[in-house]
Amino acid sequence: MYSISQLYDLEHTLAKEYLSRFTYPWEALAGIKETVIALGEKLGQEYEEVSPQVWVHRTAKVAPTAYLGAPCIIGADTEVRHCAFIRGSALVGEGCVVGNSVELKNVILFDSVQVPHYNYVGDSILGYKSHMGAGSITSNVKSDKTLVVIHGEQEIPTGLKKVGAMLGDLVEVGCNSVLNPGSVLGRRASVYPTSCVRGVVPEDHIFKKSGEIVARR
Repeated sequence: MYSISQLYDLEHTLAKEYLSRFTYPWEALAGIKETVIALGEKLGQEYEEVSPQVWVHRTAKVAPTAYLGAPCIIGADTEVRHCAFIRGSALVGEGCVVGNSVELKNVILFDSVQVPHYNYVGDSILGYKSHMGAGSITSNVKSDKTLVVIHGEQEIPTGLKKVGAMLGDLVEVGCNSVLNPGSVLGRRASVYPTSCVRGVVPEDHIFKKSGEIVARR
């Protein structure tokens, strides 16, 4: 339930070739910046390099108050709303919504991802059609600053200090929830609003509260 092949349909991202090199998604975090640059330099005329190493598809809508830090790619028909803050090392797919006051840093957003209201997403990979409710965030550094471990049926050390959340395809995260460092949500998993998630939520399961994860009926 942790692997890239179990979480994601790679047909829905420009990072398909890059991600296919790895077993686990967090292994890809370290190379996102270089991957965005390499992909950007090969994009066709349908993309415009609006500033150095910032590529925006000509059908995307970017609000004048949004900040696009390098390097980043904004895909076709994606909407970047007012006061969004893309700090860099961000690959945003097609048909996405990056909403007001949303902050992105070192991320891959697959096609049709929605982070529409007051979200922080850092050192994370969000799968196809995943959605984060208003105010939900990824926490990417432990309070004691030790290396992040994935807590599930087995514990997997990542060897990394910064790991946010790995959301599989079609995941729904409720409003004002916190996904603690190293959270992994399987395909079609759901999280109740105002939850504090730690560890792994299997695919087709619902996180109601700590210790209560139930299969979807």
